Amino acid sequence: MKILKDLLYTKEHEWVRVEGDKAYIGITDFAQHALGSIVFIDLPEVDTQLNAGDIFGAVESVKAASDVYSPLEGSVVEINEDVVDNPALVNEDAYENWMIAMEVADESQLETLLSAKDYKEFCSKEV
Repeated sequence: MKILKDLLYTKEHEWVRVEGDKAYIGITDFAQHALGSIVFIDLPEVDTQLNAGDIFGAVESVKAASDVYSPLEGSVVEINEDVVDNPALVNEDAYENWMIAMEVADESQLETLLSAKDYKEFCSKEV
């Protein structure tokens, strides 16, 4: 299982990469391994307003379907059409293939997310 040190994580297995006032969000390597071969990804429209904890999309694999949750409050400013068109990209590299980019409404929410070390510890208990 791959965990990148420079990202933040959620207990629902999303990752967050902050660049300026924009946060890129995707599912973790742990999540894509658990799901298996991903065949469909549903994402929101640009300008969708989300609160932390809101479902923003769904990922379907040959094994299961899983909701994807917003770790932050904000507005969707971009969706990654590449993963919608080719969901298997997330299996190839979950961290390179983000799903949505959000404008961060409240930077203090970043403090509620897990560090790479904390996420690794959390995942060790999930197995």
